[in-house]
Order: sequence, then structure tokens, then C-alpha cells
Amino acid sequence: MEALQKLLTNELADLYDAENQMIKALPKMIDECSSTELQEALQEHLTVTQKQVTRLDQIFRDLGEKPSKKCKGMAGIIAEGEELLKEDFEESTKDAGIIGAAQKVEHYEIASYGTARTLAEFLGHQRAAELLEQTLEEEKEADKLLTQIAESSINSEASEEEEETGDQRGGNGRTRASSTSKSKSRTQRSRTQRSRTKAGR
Repeated sequence: MEALQKLLTNELADLYDAENQMIKALPKMIDECSSTELQEALQEHLTVTQKQVTRLDQIFRDLGEKPSKKCKGMAGIIAEGEELLKEDFEESTKDAGIIGAAQKVEHYEIASYGTARTLAEFLGHQRAAELLEQTLEEEKEADKLLTQIAESSINSEASEEEEETGDQRGGNGRTRASSTSKSKSRTQRSRTQRSRTKAGR
């Protein structure tokens, strides 16, 4: 049991550092988004992440432990995401990349929270298990929302931008201004649709 308790503490410390790394990284991702819907989703998740850190603080207090570990896994995922942000992509393509980077984070955390919750349950730390389950469900919901945003608009817009860029390179007479105008038109349509959806709720 002592070894499993140590394993649980290590998992929790890993998650604690991972979440704090994300609190620093998310604002950069939000600033790079061109999709208002994606920005709002990431901003909401930043708020949720701060609450998740508070839960982990509570768990450590209950266990009489203190977190002291660097999460190398999350550091690597964030580093990859930062490289993506430096790429010279079209707006929607970059948004698609940001969604992919964010979902890598979610999948890492889903696996980690699932492991920690199972260990906490087995060791009889019921309160910790409940708090970890709550966070696990939030991570799953965040992952689903990112998939919905990608499938409903971002991926198709990225594809259209790529086609327009290819047409311009092929010398069909289209101008960059024309492409930009279409991109703005799509963004306006997307915002109008979201406004109608919200109004209809």
C-alpha cells in the first residue's frame, strides 16, 4: 500500500504542475485564435483549470502532502504547441492546429486523472476520488467541445483557405484581397449563426 500511495502522490504532483503550466500557456493560445468560438471555449477552460488546481490543493491538504514535481510530459506537449504558433499558417488552419494541440493536452490529462482517481478509490481516499472524478469529467467535456468546434466550422474553413491559396498560386487571377474578403465573409456568417443559436436557446 505504501508504494501505491507514493504512486498516487506522484501522479497528483504531476497533474498539479501540468495544470499550472496550462494556466500560463492558455492565454498565448487564446491570443493566436481567429475564431471567436474557439477563443471563448479556451477562455472558459482556463477558468475551469484554475478551479481544478484548487481541487488538487484540497486533495494535497487532505493527504498531508505537498506537490514537488515537474511534469515533463506536459512541458513537451506545450513546447510542440508553441512551435505551431510560430508557423505561418492561414487563420483557420492555425485554429485547427490549436485545437489539435489543446486536445493533446486533454487526452494526456484524461489518462492522468483516470489513473489518479482509480488509485485514490483503491486506497480509500473517497473525497479525493470524487474531486478527481469531477475534474476528469470536465476534461472529457472540454475534449468533446473542441471536436465539435473543429467539425462544425474550423476544419472546413481551413480547407477553403487552402484551396484559395492554391488557386492564387496557380495564377487564376484571384487576388489576396478577394481571399481576405471571403475569409471575413465566412467569419461574419459564423458569428451570425452563433448569435442566432444563442438567441434561440
